[in-house]
Amino acid sequence: MTLALIAALPFLGALAAALASRISRRAAAIAAGSATALALALLLSNLPQVLSGTVVTASAPWVPALGLNAALFLDGLGFFFALLILGIGLLIVIYAANYLSKTDPAGPFFTYLMLFQGAMTGIVLSDNILMLLVFWELTSLSSFLLIGFWKHLPEARQGARMALAVTGAGGLSMFAGLLILGQIAGSYDLSVILSEGEAIRSSDLYLPALLLILLGAFTKSAQFPFHFWLPRAMAAPTPVSAYLHSATMVKAGLFLLARLWPVLSGTPEWFAIVTTTGLVTMLVGAKIAFYQDDLKALLAYSTVSQLGLICMLLGFGTEPAAVVAMFHILNHASFKAALFLSAGIVDHEAHTRSLKRLGGLRHLMPITFTIAGIASLSMAGIPPFNGFLSKEMMLEEAVHTHWMGSDWLLPALVVVAALFSVAYSFRFLSGTFLGPERIDYPHQPHDPGPGLWFSPAVLASLVVAIGLMPMTLAGWLVDVASEAVTAAPVELYAKHWHGLQSAAMWLSLLAIGGGLVILGLARPLIEFWTRVPKPDAKRMFDAGIGGLVRVGSSLTDGLHNGSFARMAGIGVVGMAGASALAWTTGAAGPLTRDMTPVNPVVVLCWAMLCAATVAVAALHRQRLFALMILGIVGLTVSVSFAYLSAPDLALTQVTVEVVTIILLLLALNYLPRSTPDELPSAQRVAAFAIAGLAGLGVAWLTWTMLMTGSAFPLISEFHLAESKPGGGGTNAVNVIIVDFRGYDTFGEITVLGIAALVINAIVAAVLRPGPANDRLKTWIQGRDAGDRHPLMLAVATRLILPLAITVGVYLYLRGHNLPGGGFVAGLVVSIALVLQYIASGFAWAEARMRLSYLALIGAGVLVATATGAAAFLFDKPFLTSTHGYVKLPLLEKFELASAAAFDLGVFLCVLGAVMLALSSLSRIAIRAGETVNLRPFDVDPGRKEN
Repeated sequence: MTLALIAALPFLGALAAALASRISRRAAAIAAGSATALALALLLSNLPQVLSGTVVTASAPWVPALGLNAALFLDGLGFFFALLILGIGLLIVIYAANYLSKTDPAGPFFTYLMLFQGAMTGIVLSDNILMLLVFWELTSLSSFLLIGFWKHLPEARQGARMALAVTGAGGLSMFAGLLILGQIAGSYDLSVILSEGEAIRSSDLYLPALLLILLGAFTKSAQFPFHFWLPRAMAAPTPVSAYLHSATMVKAGLFLLARLWPVLSGTPEWFAIVTTTGLVTMLVGAKIAFYQDDLKALLAYSTVSQLGLICMLLGFGTEPAAVVAMFHILNHASFKAALFLSAGIVDHEAHTRSLKRLGGLRHLMPITFTIAGIASLSMAGIPPFNGFLSKEMMLEEAVHTHWMGSDWLLPALVVVAALFSVAYSFRFLSGTFLGPERIDYPHQPHDPGPGLWFSPAVLASLVVAIGLMPMTLAGWLVDVASEAVTAAPVELYAKHWHGLQSAAMWLSLLAIGGGLVILGLARPLIEFWTRVPKPDAKRMFDAGIGGLVRVGSSLTDGLHNGSFARMAGIGVVGMAGASALAWTTGAAGPLTRDMTPVNPVVVLCWAMLCAATVAVAALHRQRLFALMILGIVGLTVSVSFAYLSAPDLALTQVTVEVVTIILLLLALNYLPRSTPDELPSAQRVAAFAIAGLAGLGVAWLTWTMLMTGSAFPLISEFHLAESKPGGGGTNAVNVIIVDFRGYDTFGEITVLGIAALVINAIVAAVLRPGPANDRLKTWIQGRDAGDRHPLMLAVATRLILPLAITVGVYLYLRGHNLPGGGFVAGLVVSIALVLQYIASGFAWAEARMRLSYLALIGAGVLVATATGAAAFLFDKPFLTSTHGYVKLPLLEKFELASAAAFDLGVFLCVLGAVMLALSSLSRIAIRAGETVNLRPFDVDPGRKEN
């Protein structure tokens, strides 16, 4: 329960922040901070269990039929990352509350921030890879919102799109890879997958799974060649940059590598791919960072380099290297978040992040200088700060790593990267704070209040404290995280002095000295860098996306050109081709059944049906004639249903035909009498050939299935056998609709209601004042289509209405045991009401209608939903029905099924949808000068309609 609450609290905080923002900006920050602090406190309450080696678990059924559970687990690695996410998250909330300007909407910002926090927490606590994937993609979506928070800036919008495209595509790849792991291990639970390392590494699917998973991890953690999206994401507000792209989001890829380290590492493929990618990323990021002028861009590329360092350590595949990786993750999160927040303070006070406009701030901003100085020295690997310790340990591991057939090549390249890291760290510090004060700052800078410097000061204090007492403050945390990664007892051993014989010490001194030399040559090197042509990752990405868009557009324009005939032809050819492939590769049984004797009248009806369908196809451009023939086809089909002992289907078909014919007639009133012939002769021949071949294929398939004995039990046998004992009704058709396949019916009535609402909305849009409405009124007034209202028809419909309603109620009540049901009853009552509109006109009928059709649709869906949800009260799945006998006063005992209430919802929804569609279409036909008392949903407020 504690784990579930930890995972849920950030999402609750997002909701609380959104609601609290209506009170004040400070209330939104307090809501977000309170949720984060409570989640952090609950996490720390599990510390004794984690330190003792106990794995805290929580699980609830998710999809029991597939054996899937919503499972969470907290081990050392999960605790380590959750502590970073929630701890730094709390500091970020405090900082952001004082950083955002009054024009920035605080409610959406803290909502997005908490959504991201919840997604990251869910990733590190998930014990089910499908849950992990859900949270993984949620980080991409929430970071998209955060990066593009300043949506008025083009660079923010583009950075958000780029981050979403790259990390989203990688997430899809990772999805496939994790599914492969689940198939190999026989479970989608991570705790099971982590115990199947030997089986996974020996599987033929290991390499495909490894490549797919690494693609997802590399895109998320900005590894080369996907590093370009991270600096573009710096267009986000500084709290976002500090949180997402130094402490948490980019660490998600590293978390995945660490989580799957026990089952994926230890192979030549893992070592070659992960180590090489990390090393290249480390080198590229460090070099580019040195040449950046923007403070956040410099820090962004330095983050890329540091992430490459950690990735390289995990790629070594050794237990000591994994320990160093965990240690550096902790150190990097502390000094890099402090640096980002310091850069935000400089930007906030000086109104610029350009090194060309800064310098000499150490006297004007001494507190910020102290914080940034500590963090910069740690990033450079200068003792006694924590960055020095993990850098020394990294160099020691590099010295003992054989790579590309050489013992010295990897250490040499690592030193080059470390050299540039020293250079860019000192360039950040000196270019911003050292040197003489300037008189041309865009804004006169000074140290802000504690609201801004408190959070980076806490982080800088951790940098110093861990550097001075690493074993006391960080040893226990790194140990439990490393043991979860390596699945073996390990121990952090960090100290400042390893003796003169330590190769790491000499390499570190070489890196520091070389970095100072590079810093001294910064001016000519930067001038040379600006003149030398170099590939632009952003331009390459834009060109790639543009190419994909052009290819997609050409395919789409070629296929979707607005021609229904073309789209129908493509669909029919595709389905016919798939059917032909299945038919030719399968085996049909022998034609063992005998022909059934056929009555000549049936043959005649079949011939009429065929003739009518051919007539519709041949004369479809004459719309009214085609509609009349379609009515004949529908009535013939209903007779066929009755002949084949399917009275329910016959009733439904007849009523549906009546309603649809009336609505189509009303719609055709606003269309030309004939459809233009848009197809050339050659295309008509091709269309005829496609339709003919497809029709013959379906006929042959139907013939074969009818003449071949069934090789498997028919579902109809189950429905007939279980209709009474399982559903409490003898009418199997109705029991299927409201019980066995209630989900289908529930979806269908919902879609039916939505369709009616769409018709109503379209008509309301058409009738708004404007050129389209004026043309429509002119066209209607010019038509000779008077509303005659014949007296005989009007009198007859008055008499028919109560009888039809009585019949409808009767059909509804008998539907569970005899032909009828809510659907047919709704159509019967709809027809009776439609007749009122036909006989007396729209104005007369609307003026006397006391029912809201919108309310009928809503009531129908709500009744059906409530009926299905009532099963939850008895610990049963949604839409589970029951039945039994009921004895009421003055009545005999009778059987009653709960599905009858569901059928009532069907009745109300069908009635409301049909009548709303009729009412909407009828409004267009109001004659000029005819006044109608329209209900509120018919028109926009304030609009007058004649």
